[in-house]
Amino acid sequence: MKRIITSALVTAGLSSAAFAGSLEEPVVTAPPPPPPPVQLGGDWTGPYIGLQLGYADVDADAPGLAASGDDILYGLHAGYNYDFGQFVLGGEIDYDFTDIDLTTAAGASAAEVDSVARLKAKAGYDAGPALIYLTGGVAQVDTSLGNETGEFYGIGLSYQVSDRYVVGAEILEHSFDDIDGTGVNADATTFTIRGSLRF
Repeated sequence: MKRIITSALVTAGLSSAAFAGSLEEPVVTAPPPPPPPVQLGGDWTGPYIGLQLGYADVDADAPGLAASGDDILYGLHAGYNYDFGQFVLGGEIDYDFTDIDLTTAAGASAAEVDSVARLKAKAGYDAGPALIYLTGGVAQVDTSLGNETGEFYGIGLSYQVSDRYVVGAEILEHSFDDIDGTGVNADATTFTIRGSLRF
């Protein structure tokens, strides 16, 4: 009887030891790495040059005269932006060629618009690959009546297709008073699509 009890105790002890040895240590997994920081803005700092293509609508008036016209325009631009984080400041010059015939209600030609040059200041919000900005400055129009300096303001949107290429659009409102002393005033609205190369 003692042998049976002893055998049973030995067997139970060996089984317990074997069972205890089969327990695996718990596996502790490392926590996942934190997500990368969210990029709140793109990098808009640097010079750029580009081309634009668009449309212009011009209204002119003088005592006893009212004329209007519209046509395509095309040109080139160059500028520099500085990115302060979420805020971007910049400056730009651009030049548009056009051939707009201003005609009266009777169909008579009153004047022609040949070109417009602009000196721009820009201030915008850096939304990553997109830049939404306000712009304004001084413009000079060249017409068959002569040249005149005026002002303009507008809004624009630029989008970085890549580190070097940017596409965008602008809408600008212009005002010119007493063109070359003739008493003719003119207002113009332009819309352009733009493509730029950054350096």
